[in-house]
Amino acid sequence: MNIILIGDPVAHSRSPAMQNAAFAYLGLDLTFAAVHTPLADLPMRVAALRGSDYLGANVTLPHKQAVIPLLDALEPEAERIGAVNVIYKGAGGGLVGANTDAPGMLEDLREAGMALAGGSAVLLGASGAARAAAFALASAGLSRLTIANRSLGRAADLVATLRESAAAQSEIQAVALDDPALPAIIAAADLLINATSLGWHADETPLPDPPVSARTLVYDMVYRETRLLREASARGARTRDGAGMLVHQGALALTRWTGRAAPIEIMWAAFRAAGT
Repeated sequence: MNIILIGDPVAHSRSPAMQNAAFAYLGLDLTFAAVHTPLADLPMRVAALRGSDYLGANVTLPHKQAVIPLLDALEPEAERIGAVNVIYKGAGGGLVGANTDAPGMLEDLREAGMALAGGSAVLLGASGAARAAAFALASAGLSRLTIANRSLGRAADLVATLRESAAAQSEIQAVALDDPALPAIIAAADLLINATSLGWHADETPLPDPPVSARTLVYDMVYRETRLLREASARGARTRDGAGMLVHQGALALTRWTGRAAPIEIMWAAFRAAGT
């Protein structure tokens, strides 16, 4: 049986190493492979999952929202978020979309010692990954959440969606990345999260010379050292990449595909080995 990672690009992903190690440890006859999927090929790729030789898929950038109309059902959390990163087969064989990014990120922040209740956060981005982070943060008891995006309209749309959600407990606002008020907002924040794709494949950053200090945890969903993390560390901020989020979302995905508890330590070991 096959499980695939759908995205564009996917060659960099450590998910195959991580999931295949977990399947082998559990004695499962499953194979996980990354399959490069441009947007034009997405309908065909998802349709193939309906075959008996497929168990499901992970979905990564840039397809976490585009994949939704191709599915038969969504878990309630994925429907609220409006983004899917896991596809599995339901009881009737239909394709069900889930979002394990949100709980995966919250678990990683908890392990980092980040107390969200009563704090303030700035989230960079408004894409599928950012939507998961925004919903997770908005329901975690923050006093204030600011969503900053290159396109103010997309950030404002996400804020409007959050405000309509019963899970939202925070004061939420949208700003453009070039808004002159943003540096002061970041300087006062407890948490800064990069949910943009900048930093994945080049030494790029959404926020040159970030105005952070020792009070700030800077969290980059990219699971390697990035320019944002280096520059934040130079300013004395605590930093964390997205490795833990990847592992925890992958563990939750594995349970949906197989019904088995994920061997977290095995997945961590395979993740680290894939980076050497």
